[in-house]
Amino acid sequence: MEWTDREITAWLDELLPAVRMAEFEQQMRVDSRLKIRVADVIRSRDQGGNSIGEIWQRHRLSCPTRSELGGFLLGTLSPDTADYIEFHLQTVGCRACQANLHDLEEHSKQPDQATGRRRRFFESSAGLLRKPDEPDGFRPQ
Repeated sequence: MEWTDREITAWLDELLPAVRMAEFEQQMRVDSRLKIRVADVIRSRDQGGNSIGEIWQRHRLSCPTRSELGGFLLGTLSPDTADYIEFHLQTVGCRACQANLHDLEEHSKQPDQATGRRRRFFESSAGLLRKPDEPDGFRPQ
């Protein structure tokens, strides 16, 4: 199988889908020409050789924001935006966005920790609260 420089760059940045990553690594173990091409791509990158595509991919300009991924989980996005995110996650296979989405899913399964903290704070402060007409022995200067 012939790999493009863009795919090699994606492999270096760990942005290939997991299946393609495994295929690449398997081939690299046995293909000395591919090892040489990887070295050439690394050398080119080190010398500042960046294409617009490489910059776009490295800075994840087409990735949805965490807020958009949250909206995707909640089903609150427009159909076009939801379709794009589905495409980005499934077809493109963006591992960074898949990990981000997985993190959001895990957080949504946890009980609301803020509510528990608020309740404990209130319970620990209840004895300090007083009605406005009760003397407290403390008068600010």
